[in-house]
Amino acid sequence: MAHGSFGGRTDACEITVWAPGAAMKMPAQNGTCDMGPSITYLSCLMEVLLDWLELDNLEDYLNYLDYLMWVFTPLIIVFILPFIIVIFLYLSILFLHVYKRKNELKEAYSNSIWDGARKTLATLWDGHAAIWHGYEICGLEKIPENGPALIVYYHGALPVDYYYFVAKVILLKGRTCHSVGDHFLFKVPGFKPLLDVFSVIHGPKEECVRALKNGHLLAISPGGVREALFSDESYILMWGNRTGFAQVAIDAQVCIIPMFTQNVREGFRSLGCLRIFRWLYETYKIPFVPVYGGFPVKFRTYLGDPIQYDPNITANELAEKTKCALQSLIDRHQKIPGNIFRALLERFPWRAKEE
Repeated sequence: MAHGSFGGRTDACEITVWAPGAAMKMPAQNGTCDMGPSITYLSCLMEVLLDWLELDNLEDYLNYLDYLMWVFTPLIIVFILPFIIVIFLYLSILFLHVYKRKNELKEAYSNSIWDGARKTLATLWDGHAAIWHGYEICGLEKIPENGPALIVYYHGALPVDYYYFVAKVILLKGRTCHSVGDHFLFKVPGFKPLLDVFSVIHGPKEECVRALKNGHLLAISPGGVREALFSDESYILMWGNRTGFAQVAIDAQVCIIPMFTQNVREGFRSLGCLRIFRWLYETYKIPFVPVYGGFPVKFRTYLGDPIQYDPNITANELAEKTKCALQSLIDRHQKIPGNIFRALLERFPWRAKEE
């Protein structure tokens, strides 16, 4: 049994604890409490905490917490939304596992067992694209109905626009666009079924040339992870001196189709402007940069005119020609610097007509 009395916030706080054979007092002077096995000790700690926060009562403290939640909730939301895309990817993987189990008997009789799975997932992604971003493609007719082509695109912070493009090609062209992915994708737990079904390769030149010579579409972003993490709303192409993709096109004797998605940097942005993340990537090749966003801005993918195969052109010249073509798409269709609010307004028909 215990009892205590408080003479005020700035006065001494005395707690008397009755123990067998003796009474132990715990004075609290100048905002301190001595240890003691009593529930009133916790009450004294609460008084000290309230004194320290300069709050008159518990109601003020709760109001203070409510204010902090009001201030930080928008920040929490914009950092959580990118994880929705990751969840969607894992849901896609889960579907593939279910589909494989359902069709394992048919697998022995057909090599196209995954066509139904790809089209179903493409339908899901296409629905997400239409609802969340009002997604459109301009120039899809430039993708050949048959035969190979190398598609070169600008890499957003989160390349969800490319997922939408792949879905459109599957649904409208009936073709699977092979993709070159970064090595770290193949190390992500559980991603292997998704990468296999959608023909993602890690990019040796020989494998890329083989895919094109077999008549497939192949897409690559020369800027890769560096462009994804460290480019910004100014839409700078970060290719460095990369010419491997151009050599692949020359060796396979195929055309190159440049591709750019308007407002892709307004949908998702990264904190690559912070030096610590750039240092981590350049020093240890760790692609760790926080991505935020998920804003329902207007996405519109533009496909440029094909750059035809020329046996007399070098890889350096073809790479520069492709870079100029892609930069031309950016200059023509993207207002620099990008603006999230403007990109949101472009979802409305009246705004689109003005543009």
